[in-house]
Formats: sequence, structure tokens, C-alpha cells
Amino acid sequence: MTATKTFAHRLRGRERLVGYWIALDNPAGTERIARLGYDYVGVDGQHGVMSQPGWQSAMLAVDAGQRSAGVIRVPSVDPIAIGTALDTGAHGVIVPMVNSAQEAAVAVRATRHWPAGTRSLSGPVRAELRLGAVPAEIDDEVVCIVMIETAAALDELDEICATPDLAAVYVGPADLSVALGARFFGDPEAEPALEKALHRVTAAAERAGIACGIHCLDGASAAARLAQGFTFATVSSDITHLQQIAAEHLAAARADEQG
Repeated sequence: MTATKTFAHRLRGRERLVGYWIALDNPAGTERIARLGYDYVGVDGQHGVMSQPGWQSAMLAVDAGQRSAGVIRVPSVDPIAIGTALDTGAHGVIVPMVNSAQEAAVAVRATRHWPAGTRSLSGPVRAELRLGAVPAEIDDEVVCIVMIETAAALDELDEICATPDLAAVYVGPADLSVALGARFFGDPEAEPALEKALHRVTAAAERAGIACGIHCLDGASAAARLAQGFTFATVSSDITHLQQIAAEHLAAARADEQG
């Protein structure tokens, strides 16, 4: 069994996992990232710059590395978008802006075949090639992760976490901080409220026995969040690191001009 085939079991087992975020429509770059050893590579179909056809290329690039599991953040709780993402061979979906247990249940059902869900069997396309043709076996290797990033989601946190077959909740700290009154992401005045909310999320996930993840700005932050009780953490993104490294090298090249 390959490393990616066990991703769903490791996530559901609340093992500590570290992932990376892809926002650019750049399969060659995605393949390089996927060879580094991250447990999963998340592809952003909500805010990233790639269109839906790019999801397929991204999953091919992740699989080429044979080290990471590919997951896709879909644009919304729409079951059609969820099914389309999974048909690429993705090992899971991350569903944004989930506000209630009812919405979480819709998302979960969209990842499962009958009788547990509403997903259509993909047939002889990439999902079958990657995960097989037996619905129950496919469902066992696919995870549904819903995002906690609104005040409404916090109000219904325990009910969301108790959704049958939900594998994990995932905090979007930018949207959640704004929902808690931040003027901008990183607003120090909202930091206490955000930290309190994060503790509530990890505690609710632990009570429900599901995984709990968060998006982080860097590896050190990811390590700190894992130590606080999150079971998986995503590190930054390709587009962010591209800009950061380019800026660092430009500054180094011009260091003498500053002296």
C-alpha cells in the first residue's frame, strides 16, 4: 500500500500530518513540492489562480511524486463541485464557509456513494484508476474536511464535529479572525479572541474523535499549532514563498547599494 493510500486512515486516526498549499496553476512546480515529503498537498480551487481543469493537472503532478496525497479545496459546499474534484483522483476535499451541521452533512454525503451518500460513481476515469472501482473501498480512502471560519460555524461547532463520516475540521484563520472582529488578518487586537476560538475548535474535534487542522504562515507556526492540539497543519503556499524568496534574493543582490 502506497503512502497516499493510507492518508485517509492517518487523518482519521488523528496522526500528526503536515501539508503544503498550492495556489498557482503550475504542474511542474506542484510536482517538485510533492516530492519533498509533505503528507498532503492542498490545491486551492477557491482562491487559487487555477481554473477547474487545472485541478486534474495538479493531481497528476502530486501523484507523480508518489509521496504526498492530493486534496482539493472546492469553491463551496456544492455537491457537483465536490464530485468533480474527487473525480480527479483527489484523496479528499476541503469545503469552505461551512456554517452548520446541515451544510457539513451535505458535503460529507457528496463524498460518499450510495447508500451513505450522493456521489456518482466516476466510471473509467482518473478516480477509478487511482482508487479502484468498488464504491465502499473508494469511500474508505476519501476524506471530507470542512472549514471552520465563520461565527455561525463556531455557534454550531459541536454539532458540525459530530457529523457522521466527517473526517476533520479545518480552520481558516484569516476569515475566522475577521468574523471575530479583526480589522485585518493578524490584527493584534483580535488575537485573544482568535486564540480562544482555536482552543474551542481543537477541544470540540477531540471530543468528537475527528482530526483538526489549520492553515499556517510558515513551518514554525505549523509546529506550534500541532503542539497546541491541532492534528494537521498546512504550511503557507507556493505563491507566497515565490514572492518571499524572490524578494530576499533581490535584497541580497543589492545589499552593497544600501551600504
